[in-house]
Amino acid sequence: MSYAVIKTGGKQFVVTKGRTVRVPSIDAEVGKSVELDAMLSARDSDKNKPVVGAAKVSATVRDHGRDTKIVVFKKKRRKNHTKRKHGHRQDLVELRIEEIRHGS
Repeated sequence: MSYAVIKTGGKQFVVTKGRTVRVPSIDAEVGKSVELDAMLSARDSDKNKPVVGAAKVSATVRDHGRDTKIVVFKKKRRKNHTKRKHGHRQDLVELRIEEIRHGS
């Protein structure tokens, strides 16, 4: 089974053909195809010999959504420092990996 490591949104993801992965937001409409560069790739015939930066990954955008809420709370006791509470929800895109094209 071949795999590739892609980097998008400042994070790295290990993907294989047919897998669905949720990545930080990409500007693409649902149903459109996107092309991603692989940082590292390997395939069955190479037997434990990954190749750096020699593949392209084709994926289809399936859905746009948001992640669960993360609460950030800051407080310093006895410093006349006000308590601060912030929430954050990351925008995500669900991608279905269609093909991994290995370089030569």
